[in-house]
Amino acid sequence: MIHLTLGEEEAQILQEVLESCISDLSMEIADTDRMEFREILKTRKRTLLKVLEVLRGTMPQS
Repeated sequence: MIHLTLGEEEAQILQEVLESCISDLSMEIADTDRMEFREILKTRKRTLLKVLEVLRGTMPQS
């Protein structure tokens, strides 16, 4: 397991980047015709959602 220590600003920026990437993946999944590639993208999206969930759980509430 990897442990990463981030400051509040770094964590916020990472959250924003992940949210943007997940949104882009959703659009790419919808536009992809090749089923194999679509499954790869779906797997990537699920993984990024898990990372985002962990990040949100460790960020202080404002």
